[in-house]
Amino acid sequence: MFESLTDKLSQAFAKITSRGVLSEQDIDSAMREIRVALLEADVSLSVVKDFIAKVKEQALGEKVAKSIKPGQMVVKIVHDELVKLLGAQETELNFNAPAPVCFLMVGLQGSGKTTTTAKIANKLKKNKRILLASLDVYRPAAQEQLEQLAKQISVDVLPIVQGQKPLEITKRALAEAKKGVYDLLILDTAGRLQIDAEMMDEAAEVKKLANPTETLLVADSLIGQEACNVAKEFNEKIGVTGLVLTRIDGTSRAGAALSMKMVSNAPIKFLGTGEKIDELEEFHADRIAGRILGQGDVVSLVEKTMSVIDKEEAEKMAGKMMKGSFDMNDMLAQMHQMKKLGSIGNIVSMIPGLSKFKSQIENSGVGDNLMKKQEAIILSMTKQERAHPDIIKASRKKRIAQGAGVEVHDVNVLLKSYEQMSTIMKKMGGGLGNLSGLAKMFNSNPFVKMPGGFNKRFPF
Repeated sequence: MFESLTDKLSQAFAKITSRGVLSEQDIDSAMREIRVALLEADVSLSVVKDFIAKVKEQALGEKVAKSIKPGQMVVKIVHDELVKLLGAQETELNFNAPAPVCFLMVGLQGSGKTTTTAKIANKLKKNKRILLASLDVYRPAAQEQLEQLAKQISVDVLPIVQGQKPLEITKRALAEAKKGVYDLLILDTAGRLQIDAEMMDEAAEVKKLANPTETLLVADSLIGQEACNVAKEFNEKIGVTGLVLTRIDGTSRAGAALSMKMVSNAPIKFLGTGEKIDELEEFHADRIAGRILGQGDVVSLVEKTMSVIDKEEAEKMAGKMMKGSFDMNDMLAQMHQMKKLGSIGNIVSMIPGLSKFKSQIENSGVGDNLMKKQEAIILSMTKQERAHPDIIKASRKKRIAQGAGVEVHDVNVLLKSYEQMSTIMKKMGGGLGNLSGLAKMFNSNPFVKMPGGFNKRFPF
């Protein structure tokens, strides 16, 4: 989501961080580049003006002038202001009301409201008894869609009664939530255009009746400059307590995140990172600011890893590593674990110092497409070949390549990668004394070299 903005800001910072002393001209030049980067990212002009004024005031201060590394100090100022801009308010969901607590989901048509409703329910179902209800009687099969999603995540949903209007459904949902002793009721309203006064009035009436503790505006991060108008209209007509930005894995310019927060003065609470039901991140302003400035987000990466990686599988793999035993089945298992973390590009963007190479990695072919190809090759092997890859010779390679729909060269590349990974496991099984040799192997291995000299970043 922030790739383009990150690249432009990195270029602006590169010019000032390489200098020992910064003049007012240097700072002015950097501020101009930052201003252009933010405007090109679809951040509204008023937000950009305010942001640049605050950063420049501090950048010209005595603290920066006397700093040993003034360029780095300016970067820190920009980071701190970004955190403030993105919102330092409380992002926890508000459950401060007698049960059943009610959440109201609002937003434009096609913003991903119904899917987001299910994602939030899926995230909270461990600790809350939840009831979902669809008020969308206008979009064909909208109520059935929520019903299917609720079934998928094993959460209760209000039965559909044909012909009922949104206010009638709301009354029935509130009664059912109270009767069924639910902790949380989530109402999924119909998508609407912000200029549609009649539907905005309907949403306002539903809110008055339901008295929700949270009114979450779900917005597509690709919305661009229109973000300000959307946030303003919904906040004025209905009142918004939080934002959920969807499709942040797309190629948006990131301005929606910055502009909507400023206009609505409501905190961003979640980010939709993909289409899958578990692809919803809690929003942390400091972490997103780090991503925007190319500093990565290790904390989120670790949290995601802990939530998706199979502990038993990891322990089993560790045992094999200690024994120096590693076959194609293990390599396939590793690929499956990696896929749970998301795309290679997204993983790299969370690692400090490597986010700027994200596009290079994706363009070089060392990414998701390569992993899919290699997975197909392994699945084309027999059980015996996976357990004993050394038996795979010319005739077998040809058969495997045909089965996977690839060239024999691709099979050779996979087998070479496997040999090197196997060597790594054996060296790791030998203890820490072999780390220097392991580093040498990485630095000379053409299959793990990345664009920009990643192989030089191993700290051994």
